Amino acid sequence: MIRKMKLEDRDVYLKMAHDFYHSPAVLYPIPDSYIERTFEECMNGGTYALGYILESEGQTAGYGLVAKTFSQEAGGYVYWLEELYILEEYRSKGLGSEFFAYVEEHKEEGVTRFRLEVEDDNVRAAALYERLGYKPLAYNQMVKEFHD
Repeated sequence: MIRKMKLEDRDVYLKMAHDFYHSPAVLYPIPDSYIERTFEECMNGGTYALGYILESEGQTAGYGLVAKTFSQEAGGYVYWLEELYILEEYRSKGLGSEFFAYVEEHKEEGVTRFRLEVEDDNVRAAALYERLGYKPLAYNQMVKEFHD
């Protein structure tokens, strides 16, 4: 089951997100304060971020995070599928596919593109994304960080 994140999910989300950012699925860890800010954004109406909890047989099995933006190139709103984290014991049970189907079915009006990133060595995730119809973009991404 996939559902929107609630206030009472705070502790379990913070733990899972911390674990995600200390796993091989990401380039480097981030401060826990960033994770807390993301949770607050999800709870403040979801203008820029939507958080989801994945459950299996009534137990928390993972989380998903979607960031929202507008793209002229895409001709509308874009959902950045920022994160999908599934606890080890629930992997390969269809939760990833279920999450993507849920987000597609419940996307807001005007969303014209879904976008995501995957590490080159995360072969398992990339295979799922390809099965779901995602294609690589020929972009090199660049960032410039600004932190308080």
